[in-house]
Amino acid sequence: ESELQCDGNRSGHLQNGEPEFVAPVDEEVIRLIAAHLAEIGDKLDKDVQAKVVNDLLQHFLNQNLSEEEITRHMSRVVRELAQAMPADMEQEKVMLVLTMVLTKKIVNTVPSLLRRVFSTAVNFISQQLHNYVVEMVSA
Repeated sequence: ESELQCDGNRSGHLQNGEPEFVAPVDEEVIRLIAAHLAEIGDKLDKDVQAKVVNDLLQHFLNQNLSEEEITRHMSRVVRELAQAMPADMEQEKVMLVLTMVLTKKIVNTVPSLLRRVFSTAVNFISQQLHNYVVEMVSA
């Protein structure tokens, strides 16, 4: 599978020094999904309280916590926030967008945490929401 980078380009994968065959992906569908998620994120961004962000931020700043412990805490925070959101959206979509919103807010507060926060968010999404993301892209 190819990966869509933040700038909209595809990352290249090499296998034995040769470009790996990548199945074609409808980039317009991916752009529409991204735009829709961004729109939802803007709405949810206002609902995420600074106290929640600061609490999660403290966990990221604690160097004694493993990535697994932080991922568990992030999972708990995302699930709690998702339960408080309107029920008219798919739970997985809300969780995905909340993860992105929390990541953005933490990195905007402490940019030096970018690598740790991004890695944790990707791990959380891979563990908890992988099937949902695959279904969204292949739909």
